[in-house]
Amino acid sequence: MKVQQHEMLMALQASRRTVLKGAAALSALAATGGLTALSPQAAAQSELRTQLLKIPGVGKGSPTDADWQKVGEMCLGATKASVKEGEFKGVELTFMGLNNQNLHNLLFRGFLKPWEAYTGAKISWIDLAQADYNARLQQSIATSTVDFDIIEMGAPFEGDVCGKGLTSEMPDWVKKQIEFDDIVNYLKPPVGTWNGKQYRVTIDGDAHNFNYRTDYFADKDLAKAWKDEGHQGEWEVPKTWQKVQEVTKFLKGKKFKGQDAYGYLDPAKGWGGFGFYFLGSRASAYAKHPDDKAWLFDIDTMKPRVNNPAWVRAIQDVIDALPSEPADQINADPGTTGFQQFLAGTGSMLAWWGDIGSNAKTSDSSVIGDVCGFSILPGSDDVYNSKTGKWDKLPSGPNYAPNCAYLGWGVYVMARVDSDPVKQKAAWSAAAHLGGKDLSLWTAAYPSGFQPYRNSHFNIPEWVAADYDEAFITSYLKSESDSYNHPNAAIEPRIPGIFQYYSVAEDELAKIYAGGSSAQAGADAIAAAWEKITDKIGRDSQIKLYKASLGLVA
Repeated sequence: MKVQQHEMLMALQASRRTVLKGAAALSALAATGGLTALSPQAAAQSELRTQLLKIPGVGKGSPTDADWQKVGEMCLGATKASVKEGEFKGVELTFMGLNNQNLHNLLFRGFLKPWEAYTGAKISWIDLAQADYNARLQQSIATSTVDFDIIEMGAPFEGDVCGKGLTSEMPDWVKKQIEFDDIVNYLKPPVGTWNGKQYRVTIDGDAHNFNYRTDYFADKDLAKAWKDEGHQGEWEVPKTWQKVQEVTKFLKGKKFKGQDAYGYLDPAKGWGGFGFYFLGSRASAYAKHPDDKAWLFDIDTMKPRVNNPAWVRAIQDVIDALPSEPADQINADPGTTGFQQFLAGTGSMLAWWGDIGSNAKTSDSSVIGDVCGFSILPGSDDVYNSKTGKWDKLPSGPNYAPNCAYLGWGVYVMARVDSDPVKQKAAWSAAAHLGGKDLSLWTAAYPSGFQPYRNSHFNIPEWVAADYDEAFITSYLKSESDSYNHPNAAIEPRIPGIFQYYSVAEDELAKIYAGGSSAQAGADAIAAAWEKITDKIGRDSQIKLYKASLGLVA
């Protein structure tokens, strides 16, 4: 380890470009008043972060388990400051999380192996596919058989889990260790809390952004065909969903670089409730009015909006676009569209979480690293006004409403460890290690299943020094930041049963996309099922929690 770190340092010293980029970053920070002189501690952290981003290096192929373990080892400093070597010897912990895309739990294993070796604790693993996650978690809750000490979980489940008293409250020392204040504002409390108590170590930020192929929209032959066929406006990256539809249909039957050309990629197959987010990203610009914080349910009644004209339009868009998308798209789930299609060179437009940006440059599966651009989700020429029942055209132009889908993954410790102080500290120490500031920079930059979620992740010179192309990373980070901070962002409601709503919606959407019902009839069926879920959980309680999730007084 020491030899490799030394070699990295020598390589950095030999790179005049890297040194100049680092100096530029420090100068920029100093100009804002954020830095007067680097303290020895700050200098050491800066050097550590530089070294971390060289493992294995941008453009050097996908990271391996050896890389994950190396990152975990290099980030052990905070653990060593609060835990004695061997302090948790004999402690056994069980961790439940995803194995999606061979990421998540597989990385956690690597990150935590050095932690296990230092602390003496041992971890066993429960690995779940994304499509199986909700069912497995709900089964544990319903049968009161929580068989794990730590869980990787998203904020939407907090109503189901934290609201039932199943989680351990975060100790103050953990908040200090993970540098909690560095988290972007929209992921701070009330996210991660329940009844004012902090439960979550955030390890991810979530918003769907728009990924597109720059080479498609710079192609002169496609530009000529676009004009010759009488389309209005320039051949360019669509800024509205109306244009996304037009481009997708235009590309049907055409060739690009010797292969079949495709426009937008819709995931039409369910994904354990997570697929509903992708319809949500088509719907948010239609359904989220700037004058209304709600877009899924009416605030005062919990009446579903999923069958209003905005959502029906989004469903119809998918129906109309599928014939222009790749063959058998009806069987493509979000994992297929993101990793087997878009990153592998099929299609020109995709809404996905930030994984696409980090994978584009650092995954063996990607062939689009040099031709991938990013923006917030497309807007709409008009937006549905649920209060008036009419479509509005805004004086400011198209309506944009980024879908802040899922509010990111977090690590939660279960209350069942609280009766054993040593086991409780061990569980929280493992969670804090995974949520550490420096380790998080690595997960944001490389394939991990996670995207930027800390203010410190948005230091562009730090990424450029790691050999990320400046235009690429600027576009990517801007799409993330602009989504998080957008004044009309569509925010996820943290209410009990949210994935019951999403899962039943996926079941109905599958019928719609297969031609089993119309967009309106299918949407009505979803709304009717949602009403039953609300009544079963308790309408008054759901209204109160829904208002709270939107920042409104109940």
